[in-house]
Amino acid sequence: MIGRLAPRDRPLALLILALALIGLMVLAGPVLIVLLTSFTTSQALRFPPPGLTLRWYVELFDPLRSAQIHRAALNSLAVAACTAAISTALATAAALALSRSRAGWARFAEGAFLAPLVLPGIAYGLATLMFFSWLRLPPSFLLLVAGHAMIATPFALRTVGASAAGLDLALLESSASLGASPLRTFRRVILPLILPGVAAGGFLAFVSSLDNVPVSLFLSSAQTDMLPIRLWGMMESALDVRVAAASGVLVAVAFLLLMLMDRAVGLVRRMAG
Repeated sequence: MIGRLAPRDRPLALLILALALIGLMVLAGPVLIVLLTSFTTSQALRFPPPGLTLRWYVELFDPLRSAQIHRAALNSLAVAACTAAISTALATAAALALSRSRAGWARFAEGAFLAPLVLPGIAYGLATLMFFSWLRLPPSFLLLVAGHAMIATPFALRTVGASAAGLDLALLESSASLGASPLRTFRRVILPLILPGVAAGGFLAFVSSLDNVPVSLFLSSAQTDMLPIRLWGMMESALDVRVAAASGVLVAVAFLLLMLMDRAVGLVRRMAG
């Protein structure tokens, strides 16, 4: 490719290529290190590994030795599933309302919805704890879902909003003129058109909840132990290699789900749009 360029353009192309390779190394390098470390024969986290083994994956899936990890993983999956459902519903309603309004309040509301994306995560987690404490609500599963939904809704709103912005209002007017109720119009016309964006938004909300640390750190309890917090504690106490194995499983699952969602609804294209 570079050889086809004019001689004067090759230095710039080489510079861009070098920067792209450096960026790829910075992004993918830590993931590769974690994956290699998860196969180490060492008794603690260390890189490079002295040897390779599947021992830590076997121990990770052992129902007795890793019972606490399994319980935390189930809690995280349950919270993430509920968060994805709530966040997708909120994002869909907000996207449809915002896409059909040009008023100033709509732009303000859109900024308010997207605020959690730019606020520091640890500050937002502390804010949720103080808010629920002010309401005198003790930590619980429902509070975790509510806190995660605040963080995950903006991720869903971005993709659903992109789909809603492309709706042809003539189709909605035609449906109404034929006697369809607003609910029937939504179910038979709007939802099928924006369904790829809704599915992509639900996936992003699920992943963002599963990986959320700040809100889980402040709102979780002994009964609602979350996987990121459990792995963090294991890192602090013993440098347990099962942390790397669990990270390897999460990376593999997230990558497979990303490929499936990209094949099904064009997730990467919708995120870029």
